[in-house]
Amino acid sequence: MDPFIRSDQYHFIQHQTEAVLNSYLTTNDHAVTSAIQSIVQEKVVDAFHHLNEEQLQMVQQVNQVKDEEDAIFFLSRIKQYVFGFPELTESEVKALFPKVKKMRVPNLKNMDWTNLSYLGWNEPGAQKKYLVVKDSDQLIGLFGEFIPSRRPGMCTICREYEDVGTFTTTKKSQEGNEVISRGNYICQNSETCNQNIKSLKHLNHFISRQRHANR
Repeated sequence: MDPFIRSDQYHFIQHQTEAVLNSYLTTNDHAVTSAIQSIVQEKVVDAFHHLNEEQLQMVQQVNQVKDEEDAIFFLSRIKQYVFGFPELTESEVKALFPKVKKMRVPNLKNMDWTNLSYLGWNEPGAQKKYLVVKDSDQLIGLFGEFIPSRRPGMCTICREYEDVGTFTTTKKSQEGNEVISRGNYICQNSETCNQNIKSLKHLNHFISRQRHANR
């Protein structure tokens, strides 16, 4: 069977598996745990637009998780069918940022691409942040000024409360006499952000707004 689970879907299943485990830790009521199992199973299936019979049977096994050992076995099994972000080389990444003359690309050789919904990294010395994202199956590069915040906040991309910073992009107006800036709070640590992403909804919305602003 070919990989069919996106990174965000895998993280969502992880989260739902934890909900099942917590139900067994907090109650001995069989009716309650059974109800939670059914709800979780339905949520996991609904996270996919289409599943064939074999794929459906695999993800439905989330309702068989009763302890930590079951959870580890289930998650390790479905992890084999996760496809992540497209693997890129340094030159391929640089080609996505034609306007950037000097850019430090992170070490990509040991990157776990199956954990990524996007590729992101900081360049603290230059107060820059770079993102490589997918927009309608097309890879695009986004970059802007990045100023870490002193306090945690809600990330625009993963919608979790984390250490964030202001990611600001600028462009000239169509008349060319005005500079337009757009800022968003996003995670300082892109690896943490990717781990938090359980749906592509907010990431796609962020990408759409960035593309619209840069037209």
